[in-house]
Amino acid sequence: MTNKTDVAIIGAGPVGLFAIFQAGMLKMKATIIDTLDFIGGQCTALYPEKPIYDIPAYPKIFASELIENLRKQAEPFDPNYILGEQVVKVTKTREGFDLVTNKGTQINAKAIIIAAGCGAFGPNRPPIENLAEFEDKGSVQYLVRKSADYKDKHVVIAGGGDSAVDWAIILADIAKSVSVVHRRSKFRCAPDNADKLKSLSEQGKVNLVIPYQLHKLHGDNGSLKQVEVIDLDGNTKLLEADVLLPFFGLSMELGPIANWEMELQKNHLLVDQKTLKTSIDGIYAIGDVAHYPGKLKLILNGFGEAAMACHDIYNIIYPDTPLHFEYSTTKGVSS
Repeated sequence: MTNKTDVAIIGAGPVGLFAIFQAGMLKMKATIIDTLDFIGGQCTALYPEKPIYDIPAYPKIFASELIENLRKQAEPFDPNYILGEQVVKVTKTREGFDLVTNKGTQINAKAIIIAAGCGAFGPNRPPIENLAEFEDKGSVQYLVRKSADYKDKHVVIAGGGDSAVDWAIILADIAKSVSVVHRRSKFRCAPDNADKLKSLSEQGKVNLVIPYQLHKLHGDNGSLKQVEVIDLDGNTKLLEADVLLPFFGLSMELGPIANWEMELQKNHLLVDQKTLKTSIDGIYAIGDVAHYPGKLKLILNGFGEAAMACHDIYNIIYPDTPLHFEYSTTKGVSS
């Protein structure tokens, strides 16, 4: 079965979700595809409970709230979500494009918007022999959905960047214990958070295990019991653990998009600043993946780009019907 749509949006992060709304306001049907099995992109995967301060009209909004609001905003237009699948092939046709995912799902679209952020991404995994066994059972996790899930658990966090320090601070008052494993005494994070972490350590709320790195995992049938760490001299110690959170950053790449013969600049898609059109007619790029002179990688810029791209795509969907621009306060929202 082929999914027929006006616009195929690749990437279900905040900018891709807003593109659904913009398309709907112009009476264009949208199908959105993402490699992750949930919407929100990095907002959901990396920092759902962190506040964002530069969304217009919201002095502060948590990333998870922003994504939920965008989902509700798009809901009247009944978008088709295809999650947990990656677009691996795009073929130009007389009517538009045929897209095929890695799971064989077929989409026929008249235009494409690539809102892939930094591209497909996944965690950098620590080189531990039996890691997969504990990943399968949820004892090793690379993202935190809800901090409440760690209540009364022994949590070991590995890493020295912002994510590791942020979650150590948040979970210090929730988990039964929090240990932070880092191979250096200095953390690569905001200075204020480094001070907070030091203070929590002095209060006995966080156990700083430095300079150590992950060595082995111990448990039964994928249920984690202890994390073994090792220092540069080969000395080891065991940390009680129910969950290991390794925060060693993400590996990001454009994936199959890089092979679609569009003009690139340093792993970004070059676009026309006026329309957000790529070097291929009918394919547009918005958000962090798009590049043009003066580009600012801000969510609010991506929202504006979504509107500009959809207005240009309108001419593809309705070539014989001139677009009479109207504000949403005048036309309202109707699916």
